Amino acid sequence: MNLKPIQQVELSLFETFIRICNQYSLHYFLVGGSLLGAIRHHGFIPWDDDLDVGMPREDYNKFLKLAPVLLSHSAYFLQTPFTDKNYAMSYAKLIDLDTKIQERNNFNNAKNGIFIDIFPFDAIPEKSSEQTTQMAKIKFYDSSIIVRLGYRLTDSNLNKLFRPLNQRQYAEVRELKHKRDQIFQQFNQQGLQQYKNLASQYKYDKEIMLIEEMNNLISHPFAHLNVMIPADYDVILKRMYGDYMKLPPEADQSPKHYSQVFINDIEIL
Repeated sequence: MNLKPIQQVELSLFETFIRICNQYSLHYFLVGGSLLGAIRHHGFIPWDDDLDVGMPREDYNKFLKLAPVLLSHSAYFLQTPFTDKNYAMSYAKLIDLDTKIQERNNFNNAKNGIFIDIFPFDAIPEKSSEQTTQMAKIKFYDSSIIVRLGYRLTDSNLNKLFRPLNQRQYAEVRELKHKRDQIFQQFNQQGLQQYKNLASQYKYDKEIMLIEEMNNLISHPFAHLNVMIPADYDVILKRMYGDYMKLPPEADQSPKHYSQVFINDIEIL
């Protein structure tokens, strides 16, 4: 499978993202498989079809205010729970609307296209009981919003039974999204030392970062770009993946996100 066209679109999105961050002194850093790709491959993991960046919440919130204005005359769209009323996730996506996609096991009515994920990092409490309570509330709001917006695993004739929400129902979903945001950010002003991507798909402790790890950044090559990564990437990657320089079994070397992709109306996947 040739992922180069997808990765090239993602690099263009990322380049625009970096330009805005540099212009307005916003901090960002690669996370997850994109951080691993930067270190092990100096770019994408060859079979990876997405790109993930993290931002401290304060910088993330600033980016969410700036980007829609700066991108208003382009084909790029900043998708958030509030710029797209049909979008259920808690984090942002920067999308190229000149492309169209179908994600695996994810059918919904939100805007779509090749994207990069942008995750906020929020402070988490020290007590495990408080961590558990926070995550339980987040999962409750996630599931409530996802169900109300008609997200589904498959596309079938039964989906035609799902009726578009009316104005009152969209307002109710919007209120749930605001309440979820409050849970994400509830510990941010308490001087805590641990921060986390609370939307992470990894196990809870895998994507926790000390404030020093999040703030101490260095430049590193990623394809033709120089990008920001945590200086303590070795500690972070070992925490997430163990022996991260070892390639996974060949059977696991496959893309995970897209089942269908169109670029400028031409199907490439």
